[in-house]
Amino acid sequence: MRNRAKFAVILSGCGNKDGAEIHESVMTLWAIHKHGAEYQCFAPDIPQHHVLNFITGQEMAESRNVLVESARIARGNIKNLKDYKAQDYDGLIMPGGLGVAKNLSTFAFEGPGCSVNEDVARAVKETAAQEKPIGALCIAPAIVAKILGCITVTIGHDPGTETALIKMGATHKKTTHGEIAIDREHKIVTTPCYMLDARVDQIGTGAENLVKAVLEMVQL
Repeated sequence: MRNRAKFAVILSGCGNKDGAEIHESVMTLWAIHKHGAEYQCFAPDIPQHHVLNFITGQEMAESRNVLVESARIARGNIKNLKDYKAQDYDGLIMPGGLGVAKNLSTFAFEGPGCSVNEDVARAVKETAAQEKPIGALCIAPAIVAKILGCITVTIGHDPGTETALIKMGATHKKTTHGEIAIDREHKIVTTPCYMLDARVDQIGTGAENLVKAVLEMVQL
């Protein structure tokens, strides 16, 4: 039994266009520590789908590894997602970024018919099976919905993504900056972040509200 909650945080690279969204990731880690909890970052040891030049938006002729790139955000303190065991943590949180939709899944290319990385799917399923809370930011709720199906989530108010969520069996709740959607039955908390045209302070508010709600669901 731990005195402080400890969360697993799944990252998908480093950078919103081809990896984990950095602001969302850092604000999530900040909020976890601010509210008296701890975290361990994880990422799958797989190649990125592609690498983009963040100035031009053009694809670069190189390859990178999701675990290695995620280590930039985690300052090297990161574990292979294959080693995640739900019983060792009090919950799971997944920041967004297109890496979630390109590296952790094929949602960016196949929408509701997408596939999900097997280690990501296992981590989410095991956490849900142990009735521990799951938080997801930005586009990450779509991946959780693909894995778990009949849950209530939010990605803000993007009609195309909302339609995809419904096709995957989820219920969508419209939200705006800093707001969260809470599915108490399934212990799922989501927030839209950069699915909206947002400022970094609004990202911080959303991440903090999500972390606080997830903490309220933790049983120590």
